[in-house]
Amino acid sequence: MAVVRLAIPSEGEGGLDGVRSGHFGHCDVFTCVDIEDGKIGTVRIVANKEHVQGGCMVPVQLLAQEGVNAIVVGGIGMRPLMGFRQMGIDVYHDAERREIRPVVEDFAAGALTLITDQQVCGGGGGH
Repeated sequence: MAVVRLAIPSEGEGGLDGVRSGHFGHCDVFTCVDIEDGKIGTVRIVANKEHVQGGCMVPVQLLAQEGVNAIVVGGIGMRPLMGFRQMGIDVYHDAERREIRPVVEDFAAGALTLITDQQVCGGGGGH
């Protein structure tokens, strides 16, 4: 199986022992984790960019450039969700937990599901 590069929107410095950000577009950093055959591999921290030009699409482009092909979000708007889909990045949903490690472990075990259009945040910029 190919390596999956998973991104988790994170607060502060991120990392496996860090805390998830509730809204992907406004996170401080992305914790990027390579997962191969259900095992957690290399962890990298990617700083988020300012939401100026391009708005919510800025982090979408950033993660695509980093080779990310999956992301787990607690909340996301329709526009960036469509952007991820266009880039071939799968968007998974987990709104429950704040810790990064158990979410990554669940993803590696295949326990998370893809986000549905009904789970998308609405209104007010929606991210």
